[in-house]
Amino acid sequence: MELLIQYALQFIGRPYRWGGDDPMAGFDCSGFVQELLASVGEDPPGDQTAQSLYDHFRVEQRGQGGRLDTGTLLFFGKSVTEISHVAMSIDNGVRMIEAGGGGSKTVNEAEAIKANAYIRVRAIKNRKDLVAAIRPYYTIEKESQA
Repeated sequence: MELLIQYALQFIGRPYRWGGDDPMAGFDCSGFVQELLASVGEDPPGDQTAQSLYDHFRVEQRGQGGRLDTGTLLFFGKSVTEISHVAMSIDNGVRMIEAGGGGSKTVNEAEAIKANAYIRVRAIKNRKDLVAAIRPYYTIEKESQA
């Protein structure tokens, strides 16, 4: 988990980009979380939205609900069927790292600067629309315990 969080923190300050999944050009929220999951071999196949990441880890029983440990995926929106944002807990439920601040018009770095949209660390409690928290069963943890 420590290496995953170190990897995530390297991206702080990189621009938000709607639909982005590129470390250099920018990430949107789900693209960023997929990059983090890929770094530990847990990325679901294909391009995922925040909603489809929730569906993958919850519906397919690939994670534990409710835990706010380091590495927990945090899902935000109106309900569990209307998830619009995903982030990752970096220190046992106190702070999260996210690609945030942008929207569908944030398609390049100039727009990201205007919107103050980038990869950042924020207190989880500052968002009032947390609807689910799922901690994936990380294979790297199982392997390190064996």
